[in-house]
Amino acid sequence: MYSILENRPALRGEIEKIAEVAGYLWQNGWAERNGGNITVNITKYVDDEIRALPAISEVKQIGVTLPQLKGCYFYCKGTGKRMRDLARWPMSNGSVIRILDDCASYVIIADEAVQPTSELPSHLTVHNHLLEKGSPYTATVHTHPIELVAMSHNRKFLEKDVLTNILWSMIPETKAFCPLGLGIIPYTLPGSVELADATLKELDDYDVVLWEKHGVFAQGLDVMDAFDQIDVLSKSAKIYINARCMGFEPEGMSQEQMKEMSVAFNLPK
Repeated sequence: MYSILENRPALRGEIEKIAEVAGYLWQNGWAERNGGNITVNITKYVDDEIRALPAISEVKQIGVTLPQLKGCYFYCKGTGKRMRDLARWPMSNGSVIRILDDCASYVIIADEAVQPTSELPSHLTVHNHLLEKGSPYTATVHTHPIELVAMSHNRKFLEKDVLTNILWSMIPETKAFCPLGLGIIPYTLPGSVELADATLKELDDYDVVLWEKHGVFAQGLDVMDAFDQIDVLSKSAKIYINARCMGFEPEGMSQEQMKEMSVAFNLPK
């Protein structure tokens, strides 16, 4: 079967990066069964030959009109597909879609007619917002980091920026590599419009948001950037939980030490 990756090293590299991240999500235990999603704007890698490819699916409705996405192309994890399989066979467990001129529908163009994730509307809504803001971010990742989800079951961690400051204080790299911290969204029905709207609002202030008792949603310059931010937050959560399991409350870096870091590394907070 013809693959759009043939003779396109830049596009192939991007898809391979997506597959690599999918493997990390599975290996970390963050992607049970078909849990989690990845959606990446690959429009900049699309050439005239790809633009001329016919649809291999019927026209599908997004369910919302997204004017910034007209003519854009996305790689999307398939519905019901597993991250561990996507890591090995990304083009059989995901698909490339083209947003049509009405900005409310799409077609699958490659490589197989794999139906995109059921959470596609919320992912595309975020991408529409990113383009509207002129953001350089191209990737969104949703996954279920064990320690972060566990911490979301403690009510005291869900006040604004409480968990952010705990995680920043565990190790300097967390504040350096996730400088906007972690937004918090109270429990909302998965896949609901309410969850999508709340996520969109929090992503104006944070690059990663924690869905209470569910998982995280991250945006980044590319899929690896989005993963890295989740990864550093998860590392800090592990340090905190390990300290508590050893029988003590970890001291953490002081506010003065964190302010010193922000100045030294020109961080936004």
